[in-house]
Amino acid sequence: MWIGILRFSIAGWPVARYFPRVVNTPKQLNIGLIGAGIVGGGVAKNLTRNADLLADRLGIRLNLKWVCDKDEAKLKSLPVPASVLCRDAMAVINDPEVHVIVELVGGTGFAKTVTLEALNRRKVVVTANKALLAHHGEEIFAAAAKNGGNIFYEASVCGGIPIIKALREGFVANQFPLIYGIVNGTCNYILSRMTAEGKDFAEVLAEAQKLGYAEADPGLDVDGGDSAHKATILASLAHGFWVGEENVYVEGIRRVSQMDIQVARELGYTIKLLAIIKAAGKAVEVRVHPTLIPAGHILASVNGVFNAVAVRGDVVGDTMFYGRGAGADATSSAVIADLADAALNLKAGSIQRVPGFVSHQLHAAVRSIDEVESRYYLRLTVEDRAGVIAKVAKVLGDADISIASVLQREPATNRVSLIMMLHTAKDRAVCAAVAEIDRLDVVKDKTVVLRVENFD
Repeated sequence: MWIGILRFSIAGWPVARYFPRVVNTPKQLNIGLIGAGIVGGGVAKNLTRNADLLADRLGIRLNLKWVCDKDEAKLKSLPVPASVLCRDAMAVINDPEVHVIVELVGGTGFAKTVTLEALNRRKVVVTANKALLAHHGEEIFAAAAKNGGNIFYEASVCGGIPIIKALREGFVANQFPLIYGIVNGTCNYILSRMTAEGKDFAEVLAEAQKLGYAEADPGLDVDGGDSAHKATILASLAHGFWVGEENVYVEGIRRVSQMDIQVARELGYTIKLLAIIKAAGKAVEVRVHPTLIPAGHILASVNGVFNAVAVRGDVVGDTMFYGRGAGADATSSAVIADLADAALNLKAGSIQRVPGFVSHQLHAAVRSIDEVESRYYLRLTVEDRAGVIAKVAKVLGDADISIASVLQREPATNRVSLIMMLHTAKDRAVCAAVAEIDRLDVVKDKTVVLRVENFD
């Protein structure tokens, strides 16, 4: 490889003439796929099926050199030649002909080892592992930068939706005052069914498990952990510092009842589990919780297992991304798109053309949930007798929290559901007031607290 430079002068001015660099363009990108589960199988299938189309579009072939998994049965079910099957992950990583390691093992143990070992060998890594990045992203991206490797992770957030590439490249001119959306298909499926069919959480969850939309242990999804992983990645990428999952406020959907959904509808709202990333001065709010949003908002119509993310840029304005957030095909589409980027980088001789993560620290702190301000929905279970509302209102008034409206359900027993909509208040004040309310002798169950957002 060389660049020839011929310098001469015309009328005393130096002129440089550059001859094109001679590049030995590789004919293929050699891929080592580690993890042949649902997503890994989808990658193998779709890479094989569309191999010629990808080669025509990219000018370089994506060559599946190895497919590795410790489960031999998974390997034998794949539509690839037996000669590429392997059960030794380190042999794949150590193969000098492999350019890219695709980590689809899952979890944060062996997957971390695979990722760091590959980066330490200056290889490119493609992963769909949101938990790995949320827990160890700072260390992983530092290893990529130190060793001259790179990491792609489009499939880690919202399956086939190209939200990572949009934030990193398409919206590079922007600061991001607000990013929010539905990033977990299981929770969205459950809440959508509860809203449309009047069913309770437990019933819909059981049906979702039978259909394969929810795991046997659904905690990671319904308790908000999966959404928190994705919020951590999006917030870190958008705001240029590693947020840390431990700094994300997380609340799941187990306490959302059919009554909450019905009352929200009457009040003109829909309940969705949202990830919300909001710039606040020099800090950033990063939170996941069930949220009342106006029924006319575009996110209110996102149902089933679909995801949607709204991005507000200071230059581009408001944009929306919608699509399938999980599944073999949707997620493998994102993995293969990352492989295409890696192949184009290889053609250009620039592995780190677009780094996976760039620190710029426009914002460098996460705002505590205590300081977050929003409107609130309260559902209290109280005795059906005079003076109850006055007692509750006094607690809120003493905390300088204003009540916007009160709705009472007709009692079926001697208990009644009392719904209050509050004006904007700090989370710390509302939580303290609710704790005091729950200690009142007239309150018979723990108050349900939901946040309300209009996203104006």
